Amino acid sequence: MKIGIMQPYFFPYLGYWQLMKAVDKYVVYDDVNYIKSGWINRNAVLVKGKRHNINVILIAASPNKLINQICVNTDERVQKKLFKTISEYYSKAPFYAQVKPILEKIIFSQEPNLARYLFESIKAVAAYLQIHTELMLSSQIAKDNSLKGYKKVIEISKVLGGTEYLNSFGGFDLYEPHRAEFLANGIVLRYLKMKEIVYPQFNNEFVPNLSIIDVMMFNSPEEIKKMLGDYTVINSEGQA
Repeated sequence: MKIGIMQPYFFPYLGYWQLMKAVDKYVVYDDVNYIKSGWINRNAVLVKGKRHNINVILIAASPNKLINQICVNTDERVQKKLFKTISEYYSKAPFYAQVKPILEKIIFSQEPNLARYLFESIKAVAAYLQIHTELMLSSQIAKDNSLKGYKKVIEISKVLGGTEYLNSFGGFDLYEPHRAEFLANGIVLRYLKMKEIVYPQFNNEFVPNLSIIDVMMFNSPEEIKKMLGDYTVINSEGQA
């Protein structure tokens, strides 16, 4: 049983979805502290050929609160501004018409809880990408919530019957020092590393690692399906 655990992000980059598809159960880690200036409520899209940040506006966000304790500003004016920024620059993208209903559903949601807002957005995009992995919120898993860091990850994996924990390669330095403890609990530790992926973005020089919005705007679901398998799995010490 392969387990993946990641915080909820706003329209995260392609590697997030690769990890989701590669595992049997994917846990959206919503009962950990909110990270200010992180990717939880922001991402980057293509505007005039360059990276441009977009944000979900929050109310009283604080790193002293858990992600599921923070509220989204659901003011229609704020939502319209965000939607306009995205649609204005992608309206001529080849798959804009297909993706637009998903954007509208997510951006104009009246869900005030940040964790649930992001969870619903993740489910909507996963459905479009034909990812059928079981998704769940960590706050809904019965576990020892006094645990922190990698120990909490081991706990969640064990509760779910996990025999393998797959993480983004970006977490290598964080988890690799604790490989022996994962193994002691019957869990093999591996990392997913996305290969270099390039696709046409109008006639611009390619800008990598943008939001999944960008990927969906320029590629069909069939093309994205191929991209979702374009990675290597690192077993230990950087070895594939």
